[in-house]
Order: sequence, then C-alpha cells, then structure tokens
Amino acid sequence: MKFIIAGLFFGFVAVKSEVVSWFRILEMFHFDSFHMYGIIGSAVVIGIISIQIIKRFQLKDMKGEQISIGEKEMSPKRYIIGGSLFGLGWALVGACPGPMYALVGNGYWIILVPMFFAFLGTMTYGMIREKLPH
Repeated sequence: MKFIIAGLFFGFVAVKSEVVSWFRILEMFHFDSFHMYGIIGSAVVIGIISIQIIKRFQLKDMKGEQISIGEKEMSPKRYIIGGSLFGLGWALVGACPGPMYALVGNGYWIILVPMFFAFLGTMTYGMIREKLPH
C-alpha cells in the first residue's frame, strides 16, 4: 500500500509541476525554458546530498539493514551511448519513462504505445545484456 501511495504522490507532483507536459519537454529540448532543467537539477542535487548522508551516517533501511551503495564502474562510453539513447527516446516520445504512468492516469491512453515499446526494449536488453560491451 505504501508504494501505491508513493506512486500517487509522485504522479500528483509530476502533473502539478508540469513535468508530464509535452510542451514543457519540447521547451527543454529547444532550450527555450529553464523550467525542466531546474526540476532535473534539483533532483540531482537532492540525490547527491541524500547519498552522502546515507554513506556518512551509515543509515539503515526500514527493516534495520545497512544501506549499501556500491561503487559504479566508470566507463564513459556506456553512459554516453545509454544517455543519448534515453534522451533520443525522450525527445521522440515527448515523455520521460516515470511520468508516463501519470499521463495514463490523466487519460492520455496513446502513451500506452511507447510504454509497450519501452517494456519491449527493456526485455530485449535483458536478453542480450551478456553479449553487449559493458
């Protein structure tokens, strides 16, 4: 139940902050507005601060277990290619994967088409992952 409530809250915030708006996304990719960059930048800063707090104070999860954040392999090629594909998909569809669910909740049923292909792409990646250079 807590995940449903968190998802509803995320969807509500996404709709009210206009991050699900195709026009806001278009403005971002045309560099016409700071709105989306401000939201994304805020999320990155909050994420960095949160991870540092978790690591420095050795916080535990809700079950009392130590939160372990592993070190990331620094291979710029994989991040550049993956980020470019993600951004290209975002620009073509006009929606980030997270807010797609909020769009369905708002009655934009056409978003189910890119959601299906996002799922298909994820499944394909899972099947060929071992064959890809990481």
